[in-house]
Amino acid sequence: MICAARLRPLTGWDFKRVKLVIADTGPINYLLLTGYIEILPALFQKVILPSAVKDELSNPDTPLMVRNWIADHPQWLEVHHTSGPDAVTGLGAGETAAITLAIELHADLLLMDDRRGVKAARGKGIEVTGTLGVLGLAGQHGIIDLAEAFNRIKQTTFRYPQDIMDKFLDENAGKG
Repeated sequence: MICAARLRPLTGWDFKRVKLVIADTGPINYLLLTGYIEILPALFQKVILPSAVKDELSNPDTPLMVRNWIADHPQWLEVHHTSGPDAVTGLGAGETAAITLAIELHADLLLMDDRRGVKAARGKGIEVTGTLGVLGLAGQHGIIDLAEAFNRIKQTTFRYPQDIMDKFLDENAGKG
């Protein structure tokens, strides 16, 4: 299971300026399982997965719908190999590759839920948000019903801090 990182809300961001996003396994997995994967191309111009993340999503232990999706992923998703040495050590292959690729490609944003990975990425100066942050941003811009999205994610194995969800819901309610 993946833990939700303590996230800074994306309030005040001009999300149209976030052009290049690198995604780790967790956000892709949970956006797929909740039926919200299509918010990624609605929010961001380019979404890239490291090949190591594609491998994790293809793992036989991954839910079948996730494996089927990644085997025939949509055109808006690109898969890249990292070209240099790993930027961090001590993390899983997906987190390491996502951070490395974010640095190599000068990504505007990294999507990651793993707490240790988030801490390592921020230590490298990378802007990071996770599954809840992406859902919060989509809710903030009227793309999804945030309360429904949070209800769906609670039906998965996602470990979530209720206080973070409450904060996003409060901000979403105050947007009007």
